[in-house]
Amino acid sequence: MGFKCGIVGLPNVGKSTLFNALTQTAAAQAANYPFCTIEPNVGDVAVPDPRLEALAAIAGSKEIIPTRLTFVDIAGLVRGASKGEGLGNQFLANIRECDAIAHVVRCFEDGDITHVEGRIDPVNDIETIETELMLADLDSLERRVPALEKKAKGGDKEAKELHEIAAAALAELQAGRPARAVKLEPEQTKLFASLGLLSSKPVLFVCNVEESAAHDGNGFSAKVAERAKAEGAVAVVVSAKIESEIAVLPREEQKDYLEAVGLDEPGLNRVIRAGYSLLHLVTFFTVGPKEARAWTVEAGARAPRAAGVIHTDFEKGFIRSETIGYDDYVSGKGEAGAREAGKFRLEGKEYVVRDGDVLHFRFAN
Repeated sequence: MGFKCGIVGLPNVGKSTLFNALTQTAAAQAANYPFCTIEPNVGDVAVPDPRLEALAAIAGSKEIIPTRLTFVDIAGLVRGASKGEGLGNQFLANIRECDAIAHVVRCFEDGDITHVEGRIDPVNDIETIETELMLADLDSLERRVPALEKKAKGGDKEAKELHEIAAAALAELQAGRPARAVKLEPEQTKLFASLGLLSSKPVLFVCNVEESAAHDGNGFSAKVAERAKAEGAVAVVVSAKIESEIAVLPREEQKDYLEAVGLDEPGLNRVIRAGYSLLHLVTFFTVGPKEARAWTVEAGARAPRAAGVIHTDFEKGFIRSETIGYDDYVSGKGEAGAREAGKFRLEGKEYVVRDGDVLHFRFAN
């Protein structure tokens, strides 16, 4: 569905190493100098979901197709980026095109890898990036709000609504808070999104730690977690170095490597799931002998919208969805068992799709 999560951070914090591991490629150049990534690299990654394999096993599906999330590796921002420092304007434009931000923060000491600020202080790094995003938004809104106000006074209804939202966002920014601090009514979210504010995007903090701290984190990552909790965000601990080593191993060897370093799963699985959750997405499944497939839809989407994710004709001609919850499908050992247990439901156009639903759509040609 084209959901994008932009990987941002100061130079030399491990963004490109993390991206390489995420996409299991060397598409992004990882080097010890600022701006080694000039053009944003884009990679689609499968969203880990053990439910999919369980469904495929029950249905005897020949193929398993996971849902995917797009990550964009954006070059390192520096202080002054909002004013064009370090090619900042170009990089900020790349962020604007993303739906959410995965903010990689350096939480490790290493004398061989230069820190652009000359010290290791992850909370300060977060504030540097946040400040640049907020300054860019401030500059944008200080120019746009007066123009919207003029249109609103001229009787333009949409301009009036947009002016109210933009003015509220400007007030938050002037008070030193990001645009996402604005309190919105549900019907205002689309207009708010049209402002394209960088600091309005949901944020996930990725704490890049040394190998020995990959399981429990360290003092630096603890400070980031505290900061994330204070603003209702999420922080995930990973070691980009470990992840890059896991990524190049054959799948059958990855489990042994993880056990050797004391991990249950790759840290990147947590990053991907956290990014997916950050975007308020849910997964539904289609299952059959040919394939078991996971699909993505926004939380709160109704059945016709989910059908449209598969094919636009399904949404246009939607009649009903044959629906079984994941747990009911598993406990019934498939559709037939779920039917016998009374867990098979016919849902109409107003049905809100739930995470884990196994769906089959009926539609008119």
